[in-house]
Amino acid sequence: MNVLKPVLTFIHRPAIALCLAGLLSACSNDEVGDVSLGLFTLKDIKLNVMTDPLVPGVTCHVASVEADLSFSDPSDSAISCRQTGEITAAMIAQIDKSKSGDVVFKKSKSIFFKNMKVRRIYDAESQTLMYLSYATKETSGSFKHSLSTVPLWGTQAYNSAPQPVQK
Repeated sequence: MNVLKPVLTFIHRPAIALCLAGLLSACSNDEVGDVSLGLFTLKDIKLNVMTDPLVPGVTCHVASVEADLSFSDPSDSAISCRQTGEITAAMIAQIDKSKSGDVVFKKSKSIFFKNMKVRRIYDAESQTLMYLSYATKETSGSFKHSLSTVPLWGTQAYNSAPQPVQK
């Protein structure tokens, strides 16, 4: 039995990791939809909702494929963001205005360090918030991504947000 113990431990570790990953993903309280891709597949499209922590007047819905009983989920995702509440100049003043913006949402897609992230980037010239959903690992020669924008037009933040410096 002592000879089999390392073999059993080696076999059980991935199974335990897979079960833990499945349990953790099932605990997500931001999931608002789950669409099966068919009877003979273990893949589903999960729909998650995210409210921007610094601009709570913006709500994003992210759709991504998740593969149950798999070590890695596909990287495909889609994002749609809309103004669902007040957006003020004070909110815009506190966000990162660099060209790379700020990560506002992150979800593990694999036990092998692949994540799906949503990054907020501010376009000062058009006074628009851009939300970029992307995978952190290359899949099939491509980094999968999706973009949604929320214009500040019609909000309290419009024209009071910092403008780009004219050269």
